[in-house]
Amino acid sequence: MNGCPDMEGRGLLLLLFSTMSIRAIMRRSILLLVAFPFLLFAQSAPFRFAWLTDTHVGGTTGAEDLRAVVDDLNGEIRNAEIRFVIVSGDVTEYGSLEQLRLAKQILDSLPVPYYIIPGNHDTKWSESGATDFPRIFGADRFVFEHEGIRFIGMHQGPLMKMGDGHWAPQDVRWIDSVLTQLPNPRQPIIFVTHYPLDEGIANWYEVLDRLKRVNTLITMFGHGHSNRKMNFEGVPGVMARSTLRARAERGGFTIVTVRSDSILFSERTTGVRTKAPWQAIAHTTGSTPDVAEPIARPDFSVNTQFPDIVRRWELSAGYTIASTPAVWKNLAIVGDASGTVHALNLEGGKTVWTFRAKDAVYSTPCVDDDIVVFASADGGIYALDAERGTLRWRVQTERAIVASPVIDDGTVFIGSSDGFFRAIDLETGNLRWQHHGIRGFVETRPLVTDGKVIFGAWDQHLHALNTQSGSRCWAWKGDKPGTLLSPAACWPVAANGKVFVVAPDRQMTAIDIASGRQVWRISNHLVRESIGLSEDGERVYVRTMQDSVIAFTTAPDHPEMLWALHAGFGYDINSGMLVERDGIVYYGTKNGLLLAIDGRTGSIQWKHRVGVGLLNTVVPLEDGDVLVSDFDGRVVRVGH
Repeated sequence: MNGCPDMEGRGLLLLLFSTMSIRAIMRRSILLLVAFPFLLFAQSAPFRFAWLTDTHVGGTTGAEDLRAVVDDLNGEIRNAEIRFVIVSGDVTEYGSLEQLRLAKQILDSLPVPYYIIPGNHDTKWSESGATDFPRIFGADRFVFEHEGIRFIGMHQGPLMKMGDGHWAPQDVRWIDSVLTQLPNPRQPIIFVTHYPLDEGIANWYEVLDRLKRVNTLITMFGHGHSNRKMNFEGVPGVMARSTLRARAERGGFTIVTVRSDSILFSERTTGVRTKAPWQAIAHTTGSTPDVAEPIARPDFSVNTQFPDIVRRWELSAGYTIASTPAVWKNLAIVGDASGTVHALNLEGGKTVWTFRAKDAVYSTPCVDDDIVVFASADGGIYALDAERGTLRWRVQTERAIVASPVIDDGTVFIGSSDGFFRAIDLETGNLRWQHHGIRGFVETRPLVTDGKVIFGAWDQHLHALNTQSGSRCWAWKGDKPGTLLSPAACWPVAANGKVFVVAPDRQMTAIDIASGRQVWRISNHLVRESIGLSEDGERVYVRTMQDSVIAFTTAPDHPEMLWALHAGFGYDINSGMLVERDGIVYYGTKNGLLLAIDGRTGSIQWKHRVGVGLLNTVVPLEDGDVLVSDFDGRVVRVGH
């Protein structure tokens, strides 16, 4: 009925108007709108839509299970008058161009429109820094209206780095614009995302607080692969099953029926039957819904324990920053998700120059000989004059690049997402050599040592190439198979003839630099991707997933622990590195906590909570201050 009241509803309104004064009518109308926010839309015809989530195309049965769902929607389920389809993230297994294209090919066979957002599997392991997703699907968020209801969908990453979900500053601005443009401030809203709106998102409250201020009927999300009802400070939430079959014979999905008084959720076994609704969410019409306990807001009280630690300045870029600043003379240089590279004065944080690439910059810049080098998701490798920010040269590749360069002896070494690893002349931008055959994309910063350039890739291997020719010296692979367990995110470190890496397989490994032979390997500390080396090369530091930082000696051919610190940061999976300067080890957690640790003793020197978002690898400065950048798009100088 397109949002118009039916005859019974119109009769009720006519009766009200015929028996009331104009003033009373106005007063009653206001009360009705307050008490019954869904009234204007409540008489719309019931409708159904299909909800798919966690399809994981590229996984074991992901593509096959999604094809079965689409075939089902094209066949028997067409009779159920499905108006559209919503896909709420983890569309692919790890966000590759090939997997995204396959998912789109399958979904394009649907007989009705579909609206789609990415999930963490599409963004964390993305060879394009999640820029391929909107290129292929047209957008990575959506807003549309059906039968008077506004549907809003957006994701929360995390982007490239392993950590909690996070509402990007640019996406928060977008939802603000959507909510301010509602045709009626009490228009009902169904919000779609991938994560539940809880502590699994670092800044969960940013969007939840906005949804509480409008007429949000429900939030819909996946991630947990199961049917579950939840509640977020009064905002109802529903998690749905994955389309994957898992241990069952067939997969499944969800049929959502929107009625004037409620929203019904029914599970359908693909190609077999739709079960009775497992959940019904009533529209709130003046009654008080079940309200979960409020989630505690972020706690910054740790900063009172170390009052001498202060923020000297702070820049807000307004876009996600997933790279670490490079320092050149009196400048800090860093890129953001808009493609802007910022050069900031170290003394006051003022912008000295900016340069705009054609797409996002997640690459950590490297500076040498007054030239700053970085890469972009536009496929370009850029060299700028560090003082003025003017372009010196650009090397264009065929795919997005999220890898970080390292400069050694006048040569830029950098990986890519197109299967090549390149060595480029720093002064001219001329290609010295390129090695082809890297089967997964590169995101790490390489290590140059002993005539080799060493780096991990999302192809399960740690590679070592000859710095002069690009020929393969060796490749090492761990004993746990799986692309997502690759030693690809950590920045390798080397000392005493060994290179050290940690990986998502939760093991730490020492490898002989000359031969690629595995020297030792341990799995009893739940490490992941964070590693660092002392300035004298005598200690290698790792961060565990459960509250600890550990130091090992680099000398022996067996693991020998020097100290272990329970640092008080709790569960952490950030892929930022540990960096030592002047004997102090610095590390930033997934939730904005900055730590300073004595490298010899393992004792805490100070802590400071910068924010709530993931902190990228910390940059220590000469005077004991540090630079940090975070997912909230900020660069902060912290010191004492």
